[in-house]
Amino acid sequence: MSAGDALARDDAKAPWHAGLTPRHWRILWGSYLGWIFDGYEAVALVYALRPALGTILTPEQAQAPAYYVGLAIGITLLGWGLGGLLGGIAADYIGRKRMMMISILGYAVFTGLTAFAESFVQLAALRFITGLAIGSEWSTGIALVAETWPNRARPKGCGFLQSGFGGGAVLAAIVWAVLAATNPLGDQSWRIMFALGALPAFVCLYLRRALDESEQWLQALKEQRWAATSDGAAHGAKPAQRPFTLAEIFREKESRRRVLLATAMSFATTVGWWAVSSWLPAYTEGLAKAAGEPANVWGPRMGIVYNVGAISAYVVSGFVADAIGRRPFLILTYVGCIATSLACYLWHGGLMPFLALAFLNGFFTLGFAFSWMAIYLVELFTPAVRATAASVVFNGARLVAWIFPIIAGQIVTSFGGVAAAALTMSSVYVLGLIVPWFMPETTGQPLPE
Repeated sequence: MSAGDALARDDAKAPWHAGLTPRHWRILWGSYLGWIFDGYEAVALVYALRPALGTILTPEQAQAPAYYVGLAIGITLLGWGLGGLLGGIAADYIGRKRMMMISILGYAVFTGLTAFAESFVQLAALRFITGLAIGSEWSTGIALVAETWPNRARPKGCGFLQSGFGGGAVLAAIVWAVLAATNPLGDQSWRIMFALGALPAFVCLYLRRALDESEQWLQALKEQRWAATSDGAAHGAKPAQRPFTLAEIFREKESRRRVLLATAMSFATTVGWWAVSSWLPAYTEGLAKAAGEPANVWGPRMGIVYNVGAISAYVVSGFVADAIGRRPFLILTYVGCIATSLACYLWHGGLMPFLALAFLNGFFTLGFAFSWMAIYLVELFTPAVRATAASVVFNGARLVAWIFPIIAGQIVTSFGGVAAAALTMSSVYVLGLIVPWFMPETTGQPLPE
């Protein structure tokens, strides 16, 4: 056995966290803080939206509350999609760290301003602007962690980072449970939920000192490596000037194929979560009402359990994806999404068993279903376009999916219940059972450079 083979064998036996330094953990923690408030913002909207609309809708608008719930969520998604697309492109030009700080400061300010909305138009406008700011943080954080962590630890680090979203979601569920129990401002208590969303502005003070820029991205710019994939770098001539990153990921045949296929899976994930799982609190309250339980208690409880399930999935996702491979992980994810969504919305039994189903639904529809994008997308593209490609896949799906919460709201109105709407929309997860067979397997491979 050669010395190189022996070294490779010893390296394979080393624990996954071998070689991680305080700098690696500092970068993860800084990005994690941003994601906590991403999760808080997303779930705060789900919980506070109905009470908010109850106080700001006109009597005429209040005749169709489900429609305005869907419209507000859809407008937020549209802002997330546009902002994420623009922010991801910017991160490939001005850097991951700088774009992350701009994003966090922007959504903190406009989330806080949402607490002062007095009409649906004001609420929708602030949600749209907040979406513009919050959308760009995802691809920026993923690119930064992926490009700074060692290959062996990278999938686990990206999974840990994704858990920040779940942690923020649990925080939002806890805050809402406290507000629902204490009702400090009466029917205006929802405003506190958004006012607390202004706190991330202070995180920027920490990020400015704690985060280092991605050396891999800086090196790619220095060496003028502009190709979108390793295939493009090997077979294409280097252009004299840097091509526009958004154009570059669609110019290469292999890159274009990967972007379109990954966006189809992202579409399934995004539509599934917003148009299916966002109705779970209302469905839980319906079960509680049928069981004679008090209102506004079981919805927040379910939210906590659901998001604990998601966090559990985030933490183990990198280990599972490395153990079974990327393609089996994707298939497992979408099978779980379909099975648990059907189980939840066909359930008519007790509340405690339903919470167990909600845990599993959160594990798959919010946990694994979003973790694959954090782990897998960075492995498909080079640092020159990585944030752009990730933002196109993640946020491009939002640009299409934003209409589906509105459609779901209309289905609820027409069919007379959230179960019919959720079961109809859950069919989108079938896409996730087909697309992975056409995607490359990247398990164990280093990031493209």
